[in-house]
Amino acid sequence: FDVSPVDLGENARRDMILTMEEMGYEIEASHHEFAPAQHEIDLHYAEALQAADTITTFRLAARTVAKQHGLHATFMPKPKNGVHGSGMHINISAVRDGINVFEDPSDVNGLSQEAYWFIGGLMKHMRGMTAILNPLVNSYKRLMSGFEAPRDVAWSFTNRSILIRVPDVRGFNTHVEVRSPDSAANPYLTLALCIAAGMDGIRRRIQPPQSTSRNMERISSGEKLQLGIEPLPRSLREALDAFEKDSFVRGVLGEHICDKFTKQKEREWNEYTLQVSQWEIDQYLSRF
Repeated sequence: FDVSPVDLGENARRDMILTMEEMGYEIEASHHEFAPAQHEIDLHYAEALQAADTITTFRLAARTVAKQHGLHATFMPKPKNGVHGSGMHINISAVRDGINVFEDPSDVNGLSQEAYWFIGGLMKHMRGMTAILNPLVNSYKRLMSGFEAPRDVAWSFTNRSILIRVPDVRGFNTHVEVRSPDSAANPYLTLALCIAAGMDGIRRRIQPPQSTSRNMERISSGEKLQLGIEPLPRSLREALDAFEKDSFVRGVLGEHICDKFTKQKEREWNEYTLQVSQWEIDQYLSRF
């Protein structure tokens, strides 16, 4: 942060924040991100439905303000090759009678058993949820190595590039961060599934595997297999297959939504596979 960004988004981002605040929303933080023209704006926590409403409102406000600056605000997960994609990290805590259910000072990590079970439920259903959390063909261009996006179903206290992270804050602010959802995801369906999966973990007392602080990109596929670490789906097609197999995820959304969603996404995948990309032209046209 010692060098000022050279893109034109700083003034637009400031006006987005001012617009949201004038509308009564609270912004916790904002800053420029890794990629050119990429910015992060952190929304203040709220109950699930209100949080989803806020995300939806923010997207509209961001596009409107950007247009006023002669810019376009895109929530495409991976708009530019070779740089970081855009995520929509979800931070979840559970409060009962004014007390954070995820906190337990007597635990070596400061987490309650409910917090561990919640993480276990998220991990149990993560592959089945991925089609909702990462709903575009383009989403899986973001979930690649080298750009801090998660690629495997694992969790950690310290690893900032892992799927599920427990940030180093305790007390009322104890929470779990889910890092795989991207900026194109439907916030209502995303939050519904994350909460339902976590609560299923609590009800069924699903204990998560051992946390890891290791860099996932330095662990071989064979070692991941031995450790029981599953990969996230690598394509929309693979995610749809996992979505079809997870009856719990489908039960949360209901058959009407599932059927409509699956038909639309299968059409999108089929259209994508029929395209001949510029990369294919560059690689093969003169060689074969």
